[in-house]
Amino acid sequence: MEQRRVVILGSTGSIGRQTLDVIAAQGALRVCGLAAGDNWRLLAEQARAFGPEAVALAAERHAAELKAAAPAGTAVLAGPGAMCELVRRTRPELLVNGVVGSAGLAPTMAAIECGSALAIANKETLVMAGAIVMPAARAAGAAVLPVDSEHSAIFQCLSAGRAEEVRRVVLTASGGALRDWSDEQAERATVADALRHPTWSMGRKVTIDSATLMNKALEVVEAHWLFGLPPEKIQVLLHGESVIHAMVEYCDGSVIAQLGRPDMTTPIAYALSWPWRANRDVAPLDLAAAGRLTFSPLSPRLARAVGLGYDAIRRGGTAGAVLNAANEAAVEAFLAGRVAFGRIVPLVEEVMNLTPPQAEVSLSALLAADAWARQQTARLVESKDASAAGPRRQASP
Repeated sequence: MEQRRVVILGSTGSIGRQTLDVIAAQGALRVCGLAAGDNWRLLAEQARAFGPEAVALAAERHAAELKAAAPAGTAVLAGPGAMCELVRRTRPELLVNGVVGSAGLAPTMAAIECGSALAIANKETLVMAGAIVMPAARAAGAAVLPVDSEHSAIFQCLSAGRAEEVRRVVLTASGGALRDWSDEQAERATVADALRHPTWSMGRKVTIDSATLMNKALEVVEAHWLFGLPPEKIQVLLHGESVIHAMVEYCDGSVIAQLGRPDMTTPIAYALSWPWRANRDVAPLDLAAAGRLTFSPLSPRLARAVGLGYDAIRRGGTAGAVLNAANEAAVEAFLAGRVAFGRIVPLVEEVMNLTPPQAEVSLSALLAADAWARQQTARLVESKDASAAGPRRQASP
């Protein structure tokens, strides 16, 4: 079988490194392009190991070092537009988008223009711009394959029935590092506290999102766009063991669940191999060892965060872009020590409440909303009144 050509955006991050591990263990994939933010040393090491046609680095200041370290025959692209140039230059059959944040949107659109299938681990792309990404992908005939464990699970469970037969989908949430903390304790959690995830190994931003449960707010919006689901058909439950990743309930009462160890290489491998499954040398899921599987509704603190995802769907327009950008900016402020952990969700909520109605959904409008939300969040971070956050929302759709 001819090798499928793959470009990986965010190859030096957690998803990117695990994707390369999966590719190294399989023979039907060839890396033709790699892209990173500023980790030029690891990018050069990956280029020497996989021999891509080209690599892209967002941090232009390290272009010279990367060129000196990259293997002969690998073109080096650098600067803000390097990822888009990489996609257009290599024209892969499959694009793996593992870039954190809104930076993944433009190269995703470039990949659709090239007819590439999309393996999306970057949930922010669909949260911000699902209204333009999904129609563009359908028009181009480009498959959109979720890499998030929960959405990969839904994707697999949906093969058991027709779309009109779906009663609801259930996204499970580990609850993150602070799931058993009181509201008062969580308010004062340190960066180290919030990064101490009990079951998953992920990047810093995603791990903080897991602790606030803003990751589930984003995943609710992502599920809406990926699967055409209205908010009332999307539910979130706490499931601390992280064994059941999602469930789909059908109109006849049947519930189909996808189970697996908390290991991101499983959904990555599925997306890389789809529509087939790769024969992988992995440890089997030992349910006897896992013991009891528990589920519970969201606490008011966690429901407040998830409720913002439902709010973004109902608002429509550019609300998803505002939600995503405000959260990115608030998390950055927390990681930099500028705001308390307990202020992340209230900041996002306040920016959402400041958002003017916006019916236009275009790339320029979404980018403008993204910039506006970051500016508003930065203003609130500096304001002594930033902790005033308005009424609490519930997560029930």
